[in-house]
Amino acid sequence: MTKIDVLLGLQWGDEGKGKIVDVLTPRYDVIARFQGGPNAGHTLEFNGMKHVLHIIPSGIFHEDKINLIGNGVLIEPRIFRQEIDELTAKGVDATRNLVVSKKAHLILPSHRMMDAANEQAKGNAKIGSTLKGIGPAYTDKIARTGLRVGDMLAEDFIERYGQLKRQHLLMARAMGFDVEQFRIDGMTLGEYEQVWMESLATLKRFRFVNSEYFINRCLQEDKKVLAEGAQAMMLDIDFGTYPFVTSSNTITAGVCTGLGVAPSTIGKVMGITKAYCTRVGAGPFPTELFDETGSRLCELGHEYGATTGRPRRCGWIDLPALRYACMINGVTELYVTKPDVMNDFETVNMCTAYEIEGQKTDEIPFEYNTVEIAPLLTPYKGWQQSLAGITEYNALPANLKNYLAAIEEQTGVRIAAVSISPDRKDVLFK
Repeated sequence: MTKIDVLLGLQWGDEGKGKIVDVLTPRYDVIARFQGGPNAGHTLEFNGMKHVLHIIPSGIFHEDKINLIGNGVLIEPRIFRQEIDELTAKGVDATRNLVVSKKAHLILPSHRMMDAANEQAKGNAKIGSTLKGIGPAYTDKIARTGLRVGDMLAEDFIERYGQLKRQHLLMARAMGFDVEQFRIDGMTLGEYEQVWMESLATLKRFRFVNSEYFINRCLQEDKKVLAEGAQAMMLDIDFGTYPFVTSSNTITAGVCTGLGVAPSTIGKVMGITKAYCTRVGAGPFPTELFDETGSRLCELGHEYGATTGRPRRCGWIDLPALRYACMINGVTELYVTKPDVMNDFETVNMCTAYEIEGQKTDEIPFEYNTVEIAPLLTPYKGWQQSLAGITEYNALPANLKNYLAAIEEQTGVRIAAVSISPDRKDVLFK
Protein backbone atom coordinates (compact mmCIF):
# COMPACT_ATOMS: atom_id res chain seq x y z
CA MET A 1 0.00 0.00 0.00
CA THR A 2 1.44 3.34 -1.04
CA LYS A 3 1.58 6.50 1.07
CA ILE A 4 -0.08 9.86 0.39
CA ASP A 5 2.37 12.67 -0.20
CA VAL A 6 1.19 16.11 0.94
CA LEU A 7 1.90 19.56 -0.49
CA LEU A 8 1.18 22.60 1.68
CA GLY A 9 1.79 26.33 1.85
CA LEU A 10 3.86 27.28 4.91
CA GLN A 11 3.19 31.03 5.09
CA TRP A 12 -0.01 33.06 4.63
CA GLY A 13 -0.85 31.68 1.19
CA ASP A 14 0.17 32.55 -2.37
CA GLU A 15 3.45 30.61 -2.10
CA GLY A 16 3.09 28.98 -5.52
CA LYS A 17 1.42 25.71 -4.51
CA GLY A 18 -0.50 25.32 -7.77
CA LYS A 19 2.63 25.59 -9.88
CA ILE A 20 4.56 23.04 -7.81
CA VAL A 21 1.61 20.61 -7.89
CA ASP A 22 1.52 20.99 -11.66
CA VAL A 23 5.27 20.31 -11.88
CA LEU A 24 5.06 17.24 -9.61
CA THR A 25 1.86 15.78 -11.12
CA PRO A 26 3.71 13.57 -13.67
CA ARG A 27 5.07 11.60 -10.68
CA TYR A 28 1.57 10.81 -9.36
CA ASP A 29 -1.60 9.04 -10.42
CA VAL A 30 -4.09 11.02 -8.31
CA ILE A 31 -4.17 14.70 -7.26
CA ALA A 32 -6.61 15.29 -4.39
CA ARG A 33 -7.77 18.63 -2.90
CA PHE A 34 -8.63 18.17 0.78
CA GLN A 35 -9.87 21.57 2.06
CA GLY A 36 -10.75 25.13 1.16
CA GLY A 37 -12.86 26.29 -1.72
CA PRO A 38 -13.09 29.16 -4.19
CA ASN A 39 -11.14 31.37 -1.79
CA ALA A 40 -8.08 29.58 -3.21
CA GLY A 41 -6.30 30.90 -6.28
CA HIS A 42 -3.75 28.44 -7.66
CA THR A 43 -1.90 30.00 -10.61
CA LEU A 44 -0.19 27.86 -13.25
CA GLU A 45 1.84 29.15 -16.19
CA PHE A 46 3.05 27.09 -19.15
CA ASN A 47 3.25 27.36 -22.93
CA GLY A 48 2.99 31.12 -22.59
CA MET A 49 -0.44 30.91 -20.95
CA LYS A 50 -1.65 31.68 -17.42
CA HIS A 51 -4.29 29.55 -15.70
CA VAL A 52 -5.96 30.22 -12.33
CA LEU A 53 -7.78 27.41 -10.52
CA HIS A 54 -9.99 27.91 -7.46
CA ILE A 55 -11.79 24.65 -6.70
CA ILE A 56 -10.40 22.17 -9.22
CA PRO A 57 -7.11 20.38 -8.34
CA SER A 58 -3.96 21.62 -10.08
CA GLY A 59 -3.35 18.32 -11.89
CA ILE A 60 -6.31 18.86 -14.21
CA PHE A 61 -4.17 19.74 -17.24
CA HIS A 62 -2.68 16.23 -17.24
CA GLU A 63 -5.27 14.05 -19.00
CA ASP A 64 -3.92 10.77 -17.68
CA LYS A 65 -4.15 11.81 -14.01
CA ILE A 66 -7.20 11.49 -11.74
CA ASN A 67 -8.20 14.68 -9.91
CA LEU A 68 -10.36 14.40 -6.79
CA ILE A 69 -12.30 17.12 -4.99
CA GLY A 70 -12.38 15.70 -1.46
CA ASN A 71 -15.03 15.85 1.24
CA GLY A 72 -13.22 18.68 3.04
CA VAL A 73 -13.59 21.03 0.07
CA LEU A 74 -16.39 23.58 -0.43
CA ILE A 75 -17.93 23.86 -3.91
CA GLU A 76 -19.68 26.99 -5.19
CA PRO A 77 -21.51 25.69 -8.29
CA ARG A 78 -21.47 28.92 -10.28
CA ILE A 79 -17.72 29.42 -9.75
CA PHE A 80 -17.19 25.72 -10.50
CA ARG A 81 -19.07 26.14 -13.80
CA GLN A 82 -16.93 29.16 -14.70
CA GLU A 83 -13.78 27.11 -14.10
CA ILE A 84 -15.10 24.26 -16.22
CA ASP A 85 -16.05 26.67 -19.03
CA GLU A 86 -12.55 28.18 -18.98
CA LEU A 87 -10.96 24.74 -19.12
CA THR A 88 -13.23 23.72 -21.99
CA ALA A 89 -12.23 26.84 -23.91
CA LYS A 90 -8.61 25.71 -23.53
CA GLY A 91 -9.40 22.25 -24.87
CA VAL A 92 -9.53 20.48 -21.49
CA ASP A 93 -12.42 18.04 -20.93
CA ALA A 94 -12.45 17.80 -17.14
CA THR A 95 -15.23 15.18 -17.13
CA ARG A 96 -12.59 12.64 -18.18
CA ASN A 97 -10.39 12.92 -15.11
CA LEU A 98 -12.20 14.84 -12.35
CA VAL A 99 -14.31 13.15 -9.67
CA VAL A 100 -16.18 14.82 -6.81
CA SER A 101 -16.85 13.66 -3.25
CA LYS A 102 -20.52 13.28 -2.38
CA LYS A 103 -19.63 14.61 1.08
CA ALA A 104 -18.17 17.92 -0.16
CA HIS A 105 -20.34 20.79 1.07
CA LEU A 106 -22.04 23.35 -1.19
CA ILE A 107 -21.71 27.12 -0.91
CA LEU A 108 -25.15 28.68 -1.41
CA PRO A 109 -25.75 32.23 -2.69
CA SER A 110 -27.03 33.10 0.79
CA HIS A 111 -23.71 31.91 2.27
CA ARG A 112 -22.03 34.65 0.25
CA MET A 113 -24.61 37.13 1.55
CA MET A 114 -23.88 36.01 5.13
CA ASP A 115 -20.16 36.46 4.50
CA ALA A 116 -20.76 40.11 3.56
CA ALA A 117 -23.15 40.59 6.50
CA ASN A 118 -20.59 39.18 8.96
CA GLU A 119 -17.82 41.41 7.62
CA GLN A 120 -20.07 44.49 7.83
CA ALA A 121 -21.00 43.63 11.43
CA LYS A 122 -17.32 43.41 12.41
CA GLY A 123 -16.68 47.00 11.34
CA ASN A 124 -13.03 47.90 11.86
CA ALA A 125 -12.35 44.41 13.21
CA LYS A 126 -13.12 42.71 9.86
CA ILE A 127 -10.78 39.84 8.98
CA GLY A 128 -10.45 40.53 5.27
CA SER A 129 -12.70 37.73 3.99
CA THR A 130 -12.64 36.87 0.28
CA LEU A 131 -16.48 37.06 0.46
CA LYS A 132 -16.82 33.71 -1.29
CA GLY A 133 -19.05 32.28 1.45
CA ILE A 134 -16.36 30.08 2.98
CA GLY A 135 -16.88 30.89 6.67
CA PRO A 136 -20.69 30.66 6.62
CA ALA A 137 -20.60 27.38 4.65
CA TYR A 138 -18.16 25.79 7.12
CA THR A 139 -20.31 27.20 9.95
CA ASP A 140 -23.33 25.35 8.59
CA LYS A 141 -21.22 22.23 8.18
CA ILE A 142 -20.30 22.28 11.86
CA ALA A 143 -23.88 23.22 12.83
CA ARG A 144 -25.07 20.18 10.84
CA THR A 145 -27.37 22.23 8.65
CA GLY A 146 -25.26 22.33 5.48
CA LEU A 147 -26.04 20.83 2.09
CA ARG A 148 -23.63 18.42 0.42
CA VAL A 149 -23.00 17.42 -3.18
CA GLY A 150 -24.83 14.13 -2.67
CA ASP A 151 -27.89 16.02 -1.44
CA MET A 152 -28.37 17.45 -4.93
CA LEU A 153 -29.72 14.05 -5.97
CA ALA A 154 -32.36 13.92 -3.19
CA GLU A 155 -36.03 14.58 -3.97
CA ASP A 156 -36.30 17.19 -1.21
CA PHE A 157 -33.15 19.12 -2.18
CA ILE A 158 -34.99 22.31 -3.21
CA GLU A 159 -37.05 22.23 -0.03
CA ARG A 160 -33.94 21.89 2.13
CA TYR A 161 -32.22 24.61 0.10
CA GLY A 162 -35.14 26.97 0.74
CA GLN A 163 -35.16 26.24 4.44
CA LEU A 164 -31.44 27.06 4.80
CA LYS A 165 -31.79 30.19 2.67
CA ARG A 166 -34.68 31.48 4.83
CA GLN A 167 -32.56 30.91 7.94
CA HIS A 168 -29.75 32.98 6.41
CA LEU A 169 -32.10 35.79 5.44
CA LEU A 170 -33.48 35.99 8.98
CA MET A 171 -29.98 36.15 10.42
CA ALA A 172 -28.76 38.78 7.96
CA ARG A 173 -31.77 41.06 8.53
CA ALA A 174 -31.41 40.66 12.30
CA MET A 175 -27.84 41.95 11.91
CA GLY A 176 -29.13 45.05 10.14
CA PHE A 177 -27.84 43.95 6.73
CA ASP A 178 -29.64 45.37 3.68
CA VAL A 179 -30.47 42.18 1.80
CA GLU A 180 -32.27 43.98 -1.01
CA GLN A 181 -29.22 46.12 -1.84
CA PHE A 182 -26.78 43.21 -1.68
CA ARG A 183 -25.13 42.24 -4.97
CA ILE A 184 -22.97 39.31 -6.08
CA ASP A 185 -21.05 40.13 -9.26
CA GLY A 186 -23.60 42.85 -9.98
CA MET A 187 -26.62 40.55 -9.49
CA THR A 188 -29.29 40.63 -6.81
CA LEU A 189 -29.52 37.59 -4.56
CA GLY A 190 -32.49 36.29 -6.57
CA GLU A 191 -30.74 36.80 -9.91
CA TYR A 192 -27.60 35.10 -8.67
CA GLU A 193 -29.65 32.25 -7.23
CA GLN A 194 -31.10 31.55 -10.68
CA VAL A 195 -27.62 31.34 -12.23
CA TRP A 196 -26.47 29.19 -9.28
CA MET A 197 -29.34 26.74 -9.83
CA GLU A 198 -28.56 26.51 -13.54
CA SER A 199 -24.93 25.76 -12.64
CA LEU A 200 -25.94 22.59 -10.79
CA ALA A 201 -26.36 20.94 -14.18
CA THR A 202 -22.64 21.38 -14.86
CA LEU A 203 -21.73 19.85 -11.51
CA LYS A 204 -24.04 16.89 -12.16
CA ARG A 205 -22.06 16.03 -15.30
CA PHE A 206 -19.25 14.77 -13.09
CA ARG A 207 -18.87 11.46 -11.33
CA PHE A 208 -19.83 11.69 -7.65
CA VAL A 209 -17.97 9.24 -5.42
CA ASN A 210 -17.74 8.09 -1.82
CA SER A 211 -14.32 9.67 -1.74
CA GLU A 212 -13.08 7.95 1.42
CA TYR A 213 -13.51 4.57 -0.27
CA PHE A 214 -12.26 5.91 -3.59
CA ILE A 215 -8.98 7.26 -2.19
CA ASN A 216 -8.28 4.23 -0.01
CA ARG A 217 -8.83 1.90 -2.97
CA CYS A 218 -6.33 3.99 -4.92
CA LEU A 219 -3.78 3.45 -2.16
CA GLN A 220 -4.51 -0.28 -2.00
CA GLU A 221 -3.96 -0.45 -5.77
CA ASP A 222 -0.56 1.23 -5.22
CA LYS A 223 -1.59 4.39 -7.05
CA LYS A 224 0.55 7.36 -6.09
CA VAL A 225 -1.52 10.13 -4.49
CA LEU A 226 -0.63 13.79 -3.93
CA ALA A 227 -2.82 15.73 -1.50
CA GLU A 228 -3.04 19.41 -2.47
CA GLY A 229 -3.70 22.01 0.19
CA ALA A 230 -5.21 25.47 -0.23
CA GLN A 231 -4.51 28.68 1.70
CA ALA A 232 -1.57 27.94 4.06
CA MET A 233 -0.32 26.92 7.49
CA MET A 234 -0.51 30.36 9.09
CA LEU A 235 -4.18 30.59 8.08
CA ASP A 236 -5.12 27.29 9.77
CA ILE A 237 -8.24 27.58 11.94
CA ASP A 238 -6.46 26.08 14.98
CA PHE A 239 -2.79 26.99 14.59
CA GLY A 240 -2.85 30.11 12.41
CA THR A 241 -3.09 33.75 13.46
CA TYR A 242 -6.64 33.37 14.79
CA PRO A 243 -9.10 35.02 14.17
CA PHE A 244 -7.39 36.25 10.99
CA VAL A 245 -7.51 32.78 9.48
CA THR A 246 -9.54 30.65 7.12
CA SER A 247 -12.28 28.28 8.34
CA SER A 248 -10.60 24.91 7.78
CA ASN A 249 -7.54 22.91 8.80
CA THR A 250 -4.91 23.71 6.20
CA ILE A 251 -2.27 21.50 7.85
CA THR A 252 -1.16 17.90 7.27
CA ALA A 253 -3.74 16.65 9.79
CA GLY A 254 -6.42 18.16 7.54
CA VAL A 255 -5.55 15.58 4.88
CA CYS A 256 -6.91 12.81 7.11
CA THR A 257 -10.26 14.52 7.75
CA GLY A 258 -10.49 16.14 4.32
CA LEU A 259 -10.00 12.91 2.38
CA GLY A 260 -10.88 10.15 4.84
CA VAL A 261 -7.48 8.51 5.27
CA ALA A 262 -5.57 7.25 8.30
CA PRO A 263 -2.57 9.16 9.70
CA SER A 264 -0.40 6.14 8.95
CA THR A 265 -0.96 6.68 5.21
CA ILE A 266 0.90 10.03 5.15
CA GLY A 267 4.26 9.92 3.37
CA LYS A 268 6.32 12.93 2.35
CA VAL A 269 5.21 16.40 3.41
CA MET A 270 6.35 19.03 0.95
CA GLY A 271 6.20 22.60 2.21
CA ILE A 272 6.16 25.62 -0.10
CA THR A 273 7.64 28.95 0.97
CA LYS A 274 8.46 32.14 -0.85
CA ALA A 275 11.97 33.53 -0.51
CA TYR A 276 10.22 36.47 1.17
CA CYS A 277 6.74 36.80 2.76
CA THR A 278 3.34 38.09 1.68
CA ARG A 279 -0.09 38.31 3.21
CA VAL A 280 -3.54 39.31 1.90
CA GLY A 281 -6.09 40.87 4.21
CA ALA A 282 -5.90 41.78 7.88
CA GLY A 283 -3.87 40.12 10.62
CA PRO A 284 -0.38 40.18 12.16
CA PHE A 285 2.64 40.22 9.86
CA PRO A 286 5.83 40.89 11.91
CA THR A 287 8.22 41.29 8.94
CA GLU A 288 5.93 43.52 6.85
CA LEU A 289 7.70 46.35 5.04
CA PHE A 290 5.99 49.72 4.76
CA ASP A 291 8.78 51.36 2.78
CA GLU A 292 10.03 51.43 -0.80
CA THR A 293 11.43 47.90 -0.43
CA GLY A 294 7.98 46.55 0.37
CA SER A 295 6.56 48.37 -2.63
CA ARG A 296 9.31 46.95 -4.86
CA LEU A 297 8.56 43.41 -3.68
CA CYS A 298 4.89 43.95 -4.50
CA GLU A 299 5.54 45.33 -7.97
CA LEU A 300 8.40 43.02 -8.99
CA GLY A 301 6.59 39.97 -7.61
CA HIS A 302 3.22 40.95 -9.16
CA GLU A 303 1.78 40.45 -5.70
CA TYR A 304 -1.93 40.76 -6.31
CA GLY A 305 -4.40 38.14 -5.11
CA ALA A 306 -5.39 35.56 -7.76
CA THR A 307 -8.87 35.36 -6.19
CA THR A 308 -9.46 38.90 -4.90
CA GLY A 309 -7.09 41.04 -6.98
CA ARG A 310 -6.08 42.83 -3.78
CA PRO A 311 -2.44 43.93 -3.43
CA ARG A 312 -0.55 41.69 -1.05
CA ARG A 313 1.33 43.01 1.94
CA CYS A 314 5.03 42.19 1.52
CA GLY A 315 7.97 41.66 3.87
CA TRP A 316 11.09 39.64 4.60
CA ILE A 317 11.01 35.89 5.14
CA ASP A 318 9.91 34.97 8.69
CA LEU A 319 11.92 32.03 10.06
CA PRO A 320 10.14 31.71 13.45
CA ALA A 321 6.86 31.27 11.54
CA LEU A 322 8.49 28.93 9.02
CA ARG A 323 10.02 26.74 11.75
CA TYR A 324 6.62 26.62 13.44
CA ALA A 325 4.99 25.54 10.19
CA CYS A 326 7.59 22.81 9.64
CA MET A 327 7.02 21.52 13.19
CA ILE A 328 3.21 21.45 13.03
CA ASN A 329 3.16 19.79 9.62
CA GLY A 330 6.09 17.40 9.89
CA VAL A 331 7.60 18.92 6.74
CA THR A 332 10.16 16.62 5.13
CA GLU A 333 11.28 18.86 2.27
CA LEU A 334 11.03 22.50 1.23
CA TYR A 335 10.30 24.15 -2.10
CA VAL A 336 11.37 27.80 -2.28
CA THR A 337 9.70 30.10 -4.81
CA LYS A 338 10.31 33.58 -6.24
CA PRO A 339 13.91 34.38 -5.24
CA ASP A 340 14.07 35.98 -8.71
CA VAL A 341 11.88 38.81 -7.39
CA MET A 342 14.88 39.97 -5.31
CA ASN A 343 17.47 39.67 -8.12
CA ASP A 344 18.36 43.38 -7.97
CA PHE A 345 18.49 43.73 -4.19
CA GLU A 346 21.88 44.64 -2.75
CA THR A 347 20.87 43.14 0.61
CA VAL A 348 18.16 40.65 1.54
CA ASN A 349 17.09 40.21 5.15
CA MET A 350 15.90 37.18 7.07
CA CYS A 351 13.96 37.34 10.34
CA THR A 352 15.55 34.72 12.60
CA ALA A 353 13.83 35.61 15.89
CA TYR A 354 11.36 38.05 17.49
CA GLU A 355 11.76 40.59 20.26
CA ILE A 356 8.64 40.91 22.41
CA GLU A 357 8.58 43.28 25.37
CA GLY A 358 12.37 43.28 25.47
CA GLN A 359 12.68 39.49 25.38
CA LYS A 360 14.08 37.51 22.47
CA THR A 361 12.06 34.49 21.36
CA ASP A 362 11.83 32.18 18.39
CA GLU A 363 8.34 30.93 19.26
CA ILE A 364 4.95 32.07 17.99
CA PRO A 365 3.20 33.61 21.04
CA PHE A 366 -0.49 33.13 21.84
CA GLU A 367 -0.77 36.93 21.88
CA TYR A 368 0.52 37.13 18.26
CA ASN A 369 -2.26 39.57 17.32
CA THR A 370 -2.03 41.90 20.30
CA VAL A 371 1.63 42.29 21.29
CA GLU A 372 4.15 44.42 19.46
CA ILE A 373 6.65 42.14 17.73
CA ALA A 374 10.02 43.44 16.53
CA PRO A 375 11.61 41.12 13.95
CA LEU A 376 15.31 40.47 14.54
CA LEU A 377 16.84 40.58 11.08
CA THR A 378 20.00 38.96 9.71
CA PRO A 379 21.27 40.55 6.46
CA TYR A 380 22.56 38.52 3.51
CA LYS A 381 24.33 39.78 0.41
CA GLY A 382 22.08 39.90 -2.61
CA TRP A 383 22.98 38.01 -5.79
CA GLN A 384 22.29 41.02 -8.03
CA GLN A 385 21.95 39.12 -11.27
CA SER A 386 19.21 37.64 -13.40
CA LEU A 387 18.37 33.97 -12.88
CA ALA A 388 16.93 33.63 -16.40
CA GLY A 389 18.41 30.73 -18.34
CA ILE A 390 19.74 28.87 -15.29
CA THR A 391 18.77 25.21 -15.58
CA GLU A 392 20.57 23.60 -12.63
CA TYR A 393 20.45 24.27 -8.89
CA ASN A 394 24.24 24.24 -8.60
CA ALA A 395 24.47 26.98 -11.24
CA LEU A 396 22.57 29.45 -9.03
CA PRO A 397 24.58 32.49 -7.82
CA ALA A 398 26.72 31.79 -4.75
CA ASN A 399 24.98 34.45 -2.64
CA LEU A 400 21.56 32.94 -3.41
CA LYS A 401 22.80 29.47 -2.51
CA ASN A 402 24.11 30.91 0.79
CA TYR A 403 20.68 32.40 1.46
CA LEU A 404 18.95 29.10 0.69
CA ALA A 405 21.46 27.19 2.84
CA ALA A 406 20.60 29.51 5.75
CA ILE A 407 16.91 28.62 5.36
CA GLU A 408 17.83 24.93 5.51
CA GLU A 409 19.99 25.47 8.59
CA GLN A 410 17.34 27.54 10.38
CA THR A 411 14.49 25.11 9.69
CA GLY A 412 16.38 21.82 9.80
CA VAL A 413 14.62 20.80 6.57
CA ARG A 414 16.35 20.24 3.24
CA ILE A 415 15.38 22.24 0.18
CA ALA A 416 14.26 19.93 -2.63
CA ALA A 417 13.90 22.56 -5.34
CA VAL A 418 13.74 26.27 -6.07
CA SER A 419 11.43 28.01 -8.56
CA ILE A 420 13.02 30.92 -10.43
CA SER A 421 10.14 32.06 -12.67
CA PRO A 422 6.36 31.58 -12.98
CA ASP A 423 6.85 29.00 -15.76
CA ARG A 424 6.63 25.29 -14.90
CA LYS A 425 9.96 24.62 -16.66
CA ASP A 426 11.91 26.85 -14.27
CA VAL A 427 11.85 24.61 -11.19
CA LEU A 428 15.39 23.56 -10.34
CA PHE A 429 15.65 20.36 -8.30
CA LYS A 430 18.56 20.13 -5.93
